[in-house]
Amino acid sequence: MIEVPVLICGLGGMGSAALARVALRGSAVLGIEQFAPGHALGSSSGRSRLIRRAYFEDVAYVPLLDRAYVLWRELDARTRANVLHTVGLLTLGSQGSSMLAGAQHAARMYALDVAFWDAHDIRARYPALRPRDDEVGVYEPDGGYVVPELAIAAHLALAREHGAQTRFGVGMRAWESARDGVHVTLTDGETIRCERLILTLGAWFTATLAEIGVPLVIQRNVLAWFTPSHPLTPQEMPCFLMDRHGAPAEFYGFPDVGDGVKVAFHGYGETTDADHLDRDIRESDIAPLARELESLIPGAAGAYREGKACMYALTPDRHFVLDQHPRDARVVVCGGFSGHGFKFASVIGEIASQLALDGGSPLPAAFLSLARFKRNDPAAR
Repeated sequence: MIEVPVLICGLGGMGSAALARVALRGSAVLGIEQFAPGHALGSSSGRSRLIRRAYFEDVAYVPLLDRAYVLWRELDARTRANVLHTVGLLTLGSQGSSMLAGAQHAARMYALDVAFWDAHDIRARYPALRPRDDEVGVYEPDGGYVVPELAIAAHLALAREHGAQTRFGVGMRAWESARDGVHVTLTDGETIRCERLILTLGAWFTATLAEIGVPLVIQRNVLAWFTPSHPLTPQEMPCFLMDRHGAPAEFYGFPDVGDGVKVAFHGYGETTDADHLDRDIRESDIAPLARELESLIPGAAGAYREGKACMYALTPDRHFVLDQHPRDARVVVCGGFSGHGFKFASVIGEIASQLALDGGSPLPAAFLSLARFKRNDPAAR
């Protein structure tokens, strides 16, 4: 039996960050991953992920975002990976949009560095965009994107530099509590005894979270890249989030930084599971994306380049799960990132390391604990 102080299962965006933070604390740590390094089979790929502070989902996330920005910049300074790109981000919608109202509320509550624009202001700054006359926006100059593949590679490199060990091509089959630690059985039949276990299983978290009363829905979402008919670099268009009446869902996108304009609907797709995701991309996936993109930026969907199916791991309230396991406080669960989690990976890794090594975190993440599900469970009253 292998023995290690800390074991991390899953080395995607969250697991690689946790591995680095534990290693930076000076603890011996082993990370395992069922796939190859840098794989694109989970939810931590796609070449770009939005990052923003005017958070419409819940203002409680804003302090965590402040810390995430600090840690992304620290990672770039340590590794020169160039993960964080603050090219500007526009949240766009009508005044009746809940998304826009949430972004405005967060910006005002935390006195964020933003600009409030009407349709005329948006057209003046970005002539390529065609907002409707009744649409307004919240512009964040410090918004933009992070590169997931670079982030994972940088965190893994930083972790190894500080003594972390990694194993790829092997996953976790099961874990059980024991007096002498947590025993983890691997898919190759080997057993590891650890003092602390951090579970960052992504879309493969369904069974584990169901055991503790959190149903997790896996949703297929398609990303697409288009070659625009005219330049649409960050100078011509920002990253954006749009809530437009008549669209199938909220819509978001990225400027062309070398591989085309990337777009997707947020939370729009059929239910699936991690082992049976339909990875084939069809015309029916791409056509609605092209139409919505053309409605905002004429010429942006000039030619289809490629598409990718990714997975949203959705909790019932669409908020993350970040807590100690109710059956064993030596086990930390980090999952259910619901399609908006990657921007937080740097700070989620830090909080996970603190939960594992200290039993708690000074960061304001209690709203992501499992306690909220007990409050909503009639059987727990």
